[in-house]
Amino acid sequence: MKLEELLKMVDHTLLAQGSTWDEIKAICDDGMKYHTASVCIPPHYVKKARDYMGPEMPITTVIGFPNGNTTTATKVFETKDALANGATEIDMVINIGELKAGNYKFVLDEINELKEACGDHILKVIIECCLLTEEEKIRMCEIVTESKADYIKTSTGFSTGGATFEDIKLFARHCGPNTMIKAAGGISSVEDAEKFIELGAKRLGTSRLVKIAKSL
Repeated sequence: MKLEELLKMVDHTLLAQGSTWDEIKAICDDGMKYHTASVCIPPHYVKKARDYMGPEMPITTVIGFPNGNTTTATKVFETKDALANGATEIDMVINIGELKAGNYKFVLDEINELKEACGDHILKVIIECCLLTEEEKIRMCEIVTESKADYIKTSTGFSTGGATFEDIKLFARHCGPNTMIKAAGGISSVEDAEKFIELGAKRLGTSRLVKIAKSL
C-alpha cells in the first residue's frame, strides 16, 4: 500500500501532557498537508485548532483520557463540550475497573450514553488492551459490537503497551461486521501500518507515518 493511502487512514496524533499550541499547530499543518483522516489532539486545543484550520479538516479528541474512570456524566459533558468546540470524532476510554468487576451493563450503557451525545459523529471506544485479559478483550469486542459505537480502539498510548498484531487479530475474530477497528500506540513503521491494515484495522493512531512522509 502506498504511503499516501496509509496516511488517509491515520489519526495524526499528539496528546502529550506538555503539548504547546505551537506543537499542536504543527500537527494541524501536517494533517492538512498530508491529508490524514484526522488530527487527534487534546480537548483544550480543539476550538483553537478548528478556528485555525476551518471546517474541512476532521478533529478527533479524547474523553475520559487516559484512565477512563471519571464519571459518565463528566464524560458526557466533555463530549458535548468537545463537539461544540469543533471536534468531529470522539475517542473515549472505558471504565476499566467496572469491566474487571464484571459490570458489563455499566460499560455498555456508558458507551451508549456517549454515542447519544455524539449523534452522527464518530465514536471510538478505547479499551486499553495492555491492561486486559484475553477474556476481557473478547467481552469488550462483544460489548462494543452490541453498542452503538463506531470503532473499537486498542490503546491510549499512555499505559504499559500499545497496539499489537495479536489484538487486531482478536478484534477481527470477535467484533461484528459493523464495528470498525483502530490500532493505536507504538506504530512506528510503514510495514507495521500495512500489517495492521491487512489484519483488519480501518484507522491508525500514530504520528510516525507523517514523520516518515516528511523525511522522504
